[in-house]
Amino acid sequence: MTRRDILTCVHEPFGDAFYFGPERLSERYENDEKERLNSGFSDSTYKTVLENIEKESAEGKRLFIKDITHYLVPPNGKPASIAPSLSKIKRGVGTNEISGKDKDGGNFGAPYPYHTDEEPYNPTVIPQEILKQFHFTFLIRHPRSSIPSYYRCTIPPLDEITGFRNFMPSEAGYEELRRVFDYLRFVNQIGPDIAGQHNNTSGHVATNGQKGANGDLQNVDICVIDADDLLDNPSGIIEAYCKSIGLDYDSAMLIWDTEADHKYAKETFKKWHGFHEDAINSSSLQPRSHKKKVKSHQEEDVEWRETFGERGAKIIRDTVDANIKDYEYLKSFALRAQD
Repeated sequence: MTRRDILTCVHEPFGDAFYFGPERLSERYENDEKERLNSGFSDSTYKTVLENIEKESAEGKRLFIKDITHYLVPPNGKPASIAPSLSKIKRGVGTNEISGKDKDGGNFGAPYPYHTDEEPYNPTVIPQEILKQFHFTFLIRHPRSSIPSYYRCTIPPLDEITGFRNFMPSEAGYEELRRVFDYLRFVNQIGPDIAGQHNNTSGHVATNGQKGANGDLQNVDICVIDADDLLDNPSGIIEAYCKSIGLDYDSAMLIWDTEADHKYAKETFKKWHGFHEDAINSSSLQPRSHKKKVKSHQEEDVEWRETFGERGAKIIRDTVDANIKDYEYLKSFALRAQD
C-alpha cells in the first residue's frame, strides 16, 4: 500500500460473494437477509468480483490483491464446483458465454452446492483458466496466535463492530489454504522452487512471473511468508519477497506515517470494520525487540480461560489443535531472508 506509484491494491474483494451474494458459500448470514442487503453486496457474484478487479487494473499498474483463500473454497470439506456465474467462461475474466444456469438447466441459487460442473482436482469455485492469471503468495500465522485474535472479533464488545456474532471454526481456513496450495503445485502454477531458499532446480533466477504485468505468469516460485518471521525481520523478509515477485525493494515501503497514507489505509480497510484497527493505527513495520516466546499448552490454556472463559478457551484450543498440522506443513515452505 506504500507503493501506490506502481501498484493498485485491492482488499479482500472475494468476501463480497462468499458472504453476501447469490453464490455465497458461507452460512454466516444465511438466515439474515437484512444483513446481506445492508452490506451492499447482496448481488455480488464471483463474476462481478472479478470484473471489478479487472476495472482496478485500468490504470495499467500491477494489481496487488490481499484476500482470504477460503473465500474461494466450499467450507467443511465440501466438494467444489465452478460458480454458476463463471461456469462457461473459457478464458480470462471476460463476460462472454455466461450461463447463469446450473448443469441441470435450473437458475442457480444459494447457498452451496451449485450443481454446476466440477474441474478435476480444483478445490475452488474459480476456473483454472482464471486462477492461472494470479501470482500467488501465501501469508500464514500460527493458529495459537490467529485463532484467539479472530475469536475476539466474534464476541462482545467487538462483535457489534465486526458484525461477526458467532465464531465459526470453518473460517480458520488452514485446511482450505493447504488444499489450494497443493493444487497450484500439482498443476505447476507454483514451484518447484521455493522463494528465499537455495534450492533452485529450474534455473529461473532472474525472472519470477511477468514483472509489471497482470496475468500470463510463468516460472512462479513457491512463496509462503510466516507472520512471525515477518515481525522478527521486516526488512529482510520484505526484501526477499520483493525479489520473489520481481519488485524493487525500498526500505521506505515499511513506513506509512503521512496523512495521505493513513487516509488511504482507512478507506481501503473500511469494509471490514473492527478487524484491522491495529494496522490502521500503526505507522511503520519495525522488528520486534524480542522474539515471541512460545508458551506451553498449559500456559496458553490458562491465558485463554482468563481472557475468554472456560467455554471460549475450549473452542480456541480445539480449533488451534485442528489446524496446527496444516500450518506446520505450509511453514515448511516459508520464505527465508537472505543472509
